Amino acid sequence: MKKLFLAFVLLLSAVGLFAKTTVLYHTSDTHGFFYSRNGQGGFAALASVLKNGPKHYLLLDSGDFANGTAEAKTSKGLKSVALMNALGYHATTIGNHEFDFKDPGVEPILKNIKFSVLAANFFERKTGKYPPLVKPYQIFDVDGVRVAVIGLANRYPTNEAKSYKFGKPLAALEKALKEVEKQKVNAVVVIVHDGLNDTKHGTLAYVGQIGQKFGGRVNVVLGGHVHAIVQNQYINGTLFVESGCYIQNVSKVTLETDDKTGKFVSAHSELIPLVIEKVGEDEKIKAYAESLKEPGMDEVFGEAAEKISRFSSVKEHKDGPLNDWIADLGRAAAGTQIFVHNNGGTRVDMQKGPVTRRDTTDIHPFDNGIVTMTVDGRFLKYLVKKSLLPRSLFTYSGMSITYRNKKGKIKDLQILVDGKPVENHKKYTLASNAYIAYGGSEGWPFKRIKEEDKKLLEGLTIRSVLENGLKTQSPVKALPTGRIVEFK
Repeated sequence: MKKLFLAFVLLLSAVGLFAKTTVLYHTSDTHGFFYSRNGQGGFAALASVLKNGPKHYLLLDSGDFANGTAEAKTSKGLKSVALMNALGYHATTIGNHEFDFKDPGVEPILKNIKFSVLAANFFERKTGKYPPLVKPYQIFDVDGVRVAVIGLANRYPTNEAKSYKFGKPLAALEKALKEVEKQKVNAVVVIVHDGLNDTKHGTLAYVGQIGQKFGGRVNVVLGGHVHAIVQNQYINGTLFVESGCYIQNVSKVTLETDDKTGKFVSAHSELIPLVIEKVGEDEKIKAYAESLKEPGMDEVFGEAAEKISRFSSVKEHKDGPLNDWIADLGRAAAGTQIFVHNNGGTRVDMQKGPVTRRDTTDIHPFDNGIVTMTVDGRFLKYLVKKSLLPRSLFTYSGMSITYRNKKGKIKDLQILVDGKPVENHKKYTLASNAYIAYGGSEGWPFKRIKEEDKKLLEGLTIRSVLENGLKTQSPVKALPTGRIVEFK
């Protein structure tokens, strides 16, 4: 038995002798978070990991780098591009937030990027061709290993793409694969701005179908968009990886190819938390990032008496203290019975201590105005039902909800406004931020309300309301949760 075991070990060792290792690093949804937060993350920490890793590698990104912080927003994504250039990224794809500055903001981003922008399903409306500086794929030679990277853009930009259009991703991938496979590559990687399990947007994306349809042809899929972490998940032999958001972590993907035949053997991933004490910071990149800081962001609006989280500490409560507070501020400012706040619009928690303009921008980086409308009870029921599962997409002020989740279906739903059950034909005044009110992303149910029945309030944005709340209510304390309760 011992001899048999020894022979098995020697066989494995022999196989290992003929395997070549190639390393990929992956980020997504960086959103302009250049600097560390609470001792973790940032481009300088990422640069340190790269410096202390293998000499040859690919650094890939799955999009949504153009907006999310003061630096990204005020430069319309160009400071994000500059810092990614400095780190030596090899390729990215196009996320939905690359359209935060509408069509005119896309071209400057593309012109300033010094690495590949890959999007096999992204075309100019006029010509039907790929825009200048955009390609469907790129083949990289990584120390003798030919890695084909194919990009797939997100099809639902934050603003309407008037100059561009999006093709069907799986069809675009098939076309790109056929071209790639003629060029004798050793491995195929897809970078895509969509997630494997898109609970954030209420629908499952097509991403898993890449493994189902192209297993054996696509070796690794690097996803994003939903800010999730996915490691070492396989579908039909294809490895799926997602790296979270805000450069808090980086995924290290190791490819093994047969050193003799060049054929792909295996792939696995490792999540590296960018904890400064463990990985350090590259001083050159840190200094460059500091030079990009926007002035005037240290203005203090108030104070948080404690950390105020986006999420409740009570499992059954699907509303969080920070979202509750923002919704209350919005309802007071709008003067309506109900305020609907999208949880995804709140990007980070509010930390204990002084709260600056940088903090409020990080919490809610979008310049969303506030829109009021009148709806009936039937619409409220529809909105709530469509937004509770697989997780609650909204937080409400002026409205409370209880329900049961029975095998993925809403049961025993009760909705109260001002403590009274919602009535189908009764009218209610409601407000939300403009992005949601006009049907963006998870706000699609609001497309049922006619545009002419919506009123944009002048001079009010979510962030201005947030900053005014800090001025008038500091020190701010976490509100008790329980506006949305799931009973067992």
